Amino acid sequence: MSRQARARQLTTVLLVLLPLCLLAALALGSVSLGLNESLQAISQLGQQPENRSAIIVNQIRLPRALLAGLVGALLGISGAAMQGIFRNPLADPSLIGVTAGASLGASLVIAVIGSGISGLTGLTLISVGAFAGGMLAVVLVYRLASSESGTSVATMLLAGIAITALAGAMSNVLELFSSNEVLRRISLWRMGGLDGADYSRVAVAAGIGMVVIAVLPRYATALNAFLLGESEARYLGIDVERTKTGIVLMVAIAVGTSVALAGTIAFVGLVVPHIIRLLIGPDHRYLLPASAIAGALLLISADIIARTVIAPTELPVGIVTACVGVPFFVSLLHRRREFGMQ
Repeated sequence: MSRQARARQLTTVLLVLLPLCLLAALALGSVSLGLNESLQAISQLGQQPENRSAIIVNQIRLPRALLAGLVGALLGISGAAMQGIFRNPLADPSLIGVTAGASLGASLVIAVIGSGISGLTGLTLISVGAFAGGMLAVVLVYRLASSESGTSVATMLLAGIAITALAGAMSNVLELFSSNEVLRRISLWRMGGLDGADYSRVAVAAGIGMVVIAVLPRYATALNAFLLGESEARYLGIDVERTKTGIVLMVAIAVGTSVALAGTIAFVGLVVPHIIRLLIGPDHRYLLPASAIAGALLLISADIIARTVIAPTELPVGIVTACVGVPFFVSLLHRRREFGMQ
């Protein structure tokens, strides 16, 4: 079977699994519902809920599952794009400093203003602060990596490490002078969670997601050329600087939105595109959309585990993704070493 046929087959399988995973997210939780109950509840969407099942599904589980899928898709496709631009299958979207900057922005808002203040869109100021912090970090990284001769990917990586370290140090200073209550809020937010999901957040994630998922695949040909090197990409007629700027901007918006809406969620942007690449190869025409779907599946599944493993207590979903992602990723690295892959 050719790689293209395998890629189409995998994408089809993922698309079939996605609605099944969504149904499982609606049915499973501290209160288990049957498939019929879940489907009946969905049929009452937009109406006055008639029973407890409809309230649980339509007001709690459905927005949570949708937000998990959208955030997972954003992280998955962003990870695939960053691995392409860095030409490294172990690259992560956080390398450009957006995650650390968003964490600092959210921590600053929590410490100075507090949580629970909502704007016109229903988003908390914590989310706005996180997004602003992430964007500021990316701007600094990109400015540091840019020169008259262009933008160096290697310098961008080093600048990202530096800005991440600086944001971490500033966060530590902030925590040093914070009260115990503020420290707990910051800690819980950094663990990542979907407990604050509502339809206003889903709408924001859907709007950003449609833009990012529509734009990033347009860079698939350029990313394929990047696998040969930037000089070769230029010879093939690719506008390298414009491509890098566009990809970094889209990834920054996607990851900044994800962190702002759901906190820090580890390993989705690293593990998902890496696994998909092993399965179907490095062709970004298939890798980008497949990573988006697989990211959605992973985060929805992780949220199901977070809600059920020690029910009625709920685990932060970021802890679940890390616990699942780390051993799985270590096993992948071990397999690469066994087969002599670099």
